[in-house]
Amino acid sequence: MSAPTPANPDVPTDNLAAAFQIEGWPVRGRLVRLGDAIDTVLAAHAYPEPVAALLGECCALAALIGSSLKFEGRLLVQAQGDGPVRYVVADYGTDGTLRGYCRFDPAEVAAASQGFARPGAQSLLGQGVFIMTLDRGPDFERTQGVTPIEGESLSLCAEHYFAQSEQVPTQVRLAVGEVLDGDRRQWRAGGAMIQVIAADDARGSTEEVWERSRALFQTLGDDELIDPTITPATLLHRLFHEDGVRLEDARQLRAECRCSAERVEGMLASFPAEERADMAEDDGKIRVTCEYCGKVYEMDPVTAAD
Repeated sequence: MSAPTPANPDVPTDNLAAAFQIEGWPVRGRLVRLGDAIDTVLAAHAYPEPVAALLGECCALAALIGSSLKFEGRLLVQAQGDGPVRYVVADYGTDGTLRGYCRFDPAEVAAASQGFARPGAQSLLGQGVFIMTLDRGPDFERTQGVTPIEGESLSLCAEHYFAQSEQVPTQVRLAVGEVLDGDRRQWRAGGAMIQVIAADDARGSTEEVWERSRALFQTLGDDELIDPTITPATLLHRLFHEDGVRLEDARQLRAECRCSAERVEGMLASFPAEERADMAEDDGKIRVTCEYCGKVYEMDPVTAAD
C-alpha cells in the first residue's frame, strides 16, 4: 500500500489548486481547497446561506477548471436564470486571484428555502444557462461555451458542459460549508474533478479504468473536501491509496478584486458631463460600489472626467 505524499513545506495545504495523477491510470484530476480566500469573497455581502453556498460552488468550480489553463488570462464561470438568484459569477485569474458575486431576490430566496434541504442550483436559478468564458486579454477574442442549467449542483452543470462542449467524460464534486474557527464561523469550499484520457492504440480501452475511477471518486464526502484538518495529500490517499497518487503543480489561491479608483474614473469619464451631474448625490459626490467586493468609491463629477 502506498503512503500519502510526504508533506512539502513549499506546497500549500489550503487555498490551493493542484493537479493529481493516479499511477498508471489514463485519468487526470484536479483538486481545490479554499479557506480564508472563499470566506473573504462570501463575507463581502450579507448573502443568505443558500446563496453563499451557490457562490462558493461557483468559485471553487472556476478555480478547479481555471487552474488548468496553459495561458495567462481569466476564466469566468457564470449561471443565470429566472429563479430567485438572477445570476452567479466567479472570476478566476491564472495568477491565482479569485472573486465572485451573486445577484438575488431576498424574498424569493427565503420562499425557496422553506424545505428541510438547502436549495441547489436549479431551485435557485430556475430555467437558464451555464456559461464559461475564457479571456486571454485585449489581443484575443473571448471564447464562450453555453449549456442549459442541469441539476441541483453546479458540478452537474459542469459535467454536462464537458460532455456537450468537449465530449470529455468528467466527474466533478463541489462542497461548501461553515466550520468553527476559534470563536467565529468561517466559510470553506472544496472541489475535485477527474477526466478520462481518450483511448488510443497504445492505451487501449479506458472504459474499465474509468468506471473504477468513478466508483472511488463517488466515495468522496463533502466533509472531507472542506475539512481544514485533512491535507490534500491525505484526501487523495484516502481515495486512491491502492494504486498510488501524486499531487502536482500546486499553486496558491487568494481572494482579490480587480476594482480600482482608476477603473471607476475611466468608467465615469465615458458618460457626458450632464449624466455625471445627475449621478451625484446631495453632497455633490458620485459614489460607485463594486458589486464584487463591496468597496465604495467616491468621485467628483468634474475631476472624474480628467
